[in-house]
Amino acid sequence: MSVVSVENASKVFGAGHTAVTAVGNVSLTIEAGDIMLIMGPSGSGKTTLLSMIGTLMSPTSGRILISGKDTAGLGPGQLSRLRLHEFGFVFQTFNLLSALTAEENVMLPLLTAGVPGKDARTKARAALEQLGLGQRLRNLPRDLSGGEKQRVAIARSLANDPRLILADEPTANLDGQTGQDVTLLLCETACRENRAVIIVSHDHRLRTAAKRVITIEDGHLSAEERGEHDRHCRMHAGAAPR
Repeated sequence: MSVVSVENASKVFGAGHTAVTAVGNVSLTIEAGDIMLIMGPSGSGKTTLLSMIGTLMSPTSGRILISGKDTAGLGPGQLSRLRLHEFGFVFQTFNLLSALTAEENVMLPLLTAGVPGKDARTKARAALEQLGLGQRLRNLPRDLSGGEKQRVAIARSLANDPRLILADEPTANLDGQTGQDVTLLLCETACRENRAVIIVSHDHRLRTAAKRVITIEDGHLSAEERGEHDRHCRMHAGAAPR
């Protein structure tokens, strides 16, 4: 069963002569282990499509199915639980809580899901250590570099073992080398744990992580091509992830 199926989904803002179609009649399928990069110019509908897939926005027409379940039939509480358990979100601006340590930021979704405090701390610590942040557990966001903040955000997105990671411009605020490191980290995470990853970005460096590159223009899918994943993923090259 597909992790996500988008079936003829459209999103229209406004009505009548002021109506604007942000996404028009888009269909695509994402399987476990897929790494899909969605590219296109500003205003092309990339973030709107990602928001619909993440159930942060409902399509005007068409359907979004998550693990075969039509999200249109779910109430607000069900959608909230779906986002908490099925999705991991990674944002351009990190969205870390400034008063919480790295460890506490990663613990937060676990505690929200009802995981006992001790278990939440153990899982958060393991996730951060896996991403090379074992020495930064007690640091506040202000004491972390941009790359470290994004690694904390990725650890947080993985905390509840989601099937799907949704990343909106995850390298936009990072320098070249750090952006490349985060790109490979997303790639390795998908391969090692068989998660689906959807990335929206203008950053062509992310082609090195992607298995599929989708181009969207004026709200419509205009092209799909293979990414460069197989040539760059350290998991496939047999190297240990760092």
